[in-house]
Amino acid sequence: MLSSLSRRVPRTNPSRTLQQQRRNAGGAPHYNEPSGWLFGEKPPPSGQKRQRESWELMWYWGMFGSMGLATVLIYYKPDTSIQTWALKEAKERMEARGEKVEYKPS
Repeated sequence: MLSSLSRRVPRTNPSRTLQQQRRNAGGAPHYNEPSGWLFGEKPPPSGQKRQRESWELMWYWGMFGSMGLATVLIYYKPDTSIQTWALKEAKERMEARGEKVEYKPS
């Protein structure tokens, strides 16, 4: 019985797992080597402008446009605090009872 079970279980070859570990290890550097230039770009010669890449203008409009939209939406969002609701509710109830709504310190 034990011999029939051992035939069904695949055996791992130690040399095969070592080869696979070597293959997956990689040996190249995993980062860009520093070039000394800002963002790795060499500045253009004097008198010339830097050439933009195709995605840059879209990124600027998307990033700063969404920031502007978020600023406007946050500025005009409705006040949903519990204190504002309670003050409004208290004023309505006091007016319904015929009491003065304004507070005058004594």
